[in-house]
Amino acid sequence: MPVLFTWKGKTLTTAHAKGYAASAFPRSTGSSDEAAVRALQLVLESLEDSKAEDIVTINIAGKSALGDFMVVVSGRSSRHVAAIADHLTTDLKDEGFGNARVEGLETGDWVLIDNGDVIIHIFRPEIREFYNIEKMWATPEIEDGTLH
Repeated sequence: MPVLFTWKGKTLTTAHAKGYAASAFPRSTGSSDEAAVRALQLVLESLEDSKAEDIVTINIAGKSALGDFMVVVSGRSSRHVAAIADHLTTDLKDEGFGNARVEGLETGDWVLIDNGDVIIHIFRPEIREFYNIEKMWATPEIEDGTLH
């Protein structure tokens, strides 16, 4: 079942088949927003090429100053997690997105890649299930006056 989020009033889906990632995200008119969407598309394509599993994209623009999108994926093993991270950082650099900051590559349990616009978490399945960060970021927004 696809995971749905909205971005600028449009519904985004994270369940996409190879080659359809670009069509799942709307083009933005702003140059900064467009760069973030381009970076996200590159990240999703790279993750699919690396056979990453359970790809979930979360729009964090307006919720956090950390970036515009968060992507959470799984690798089958520590070696697969490290290979996904290595492939992704190479793709980002080759496409002109600079050197991303990388944490956790040594152990391969949970690798964090911060590109600025897109933050990518690559987990082994057990570690991902334990931390469950998708649930934390995908909570509904609380409006003023709704707390009792």
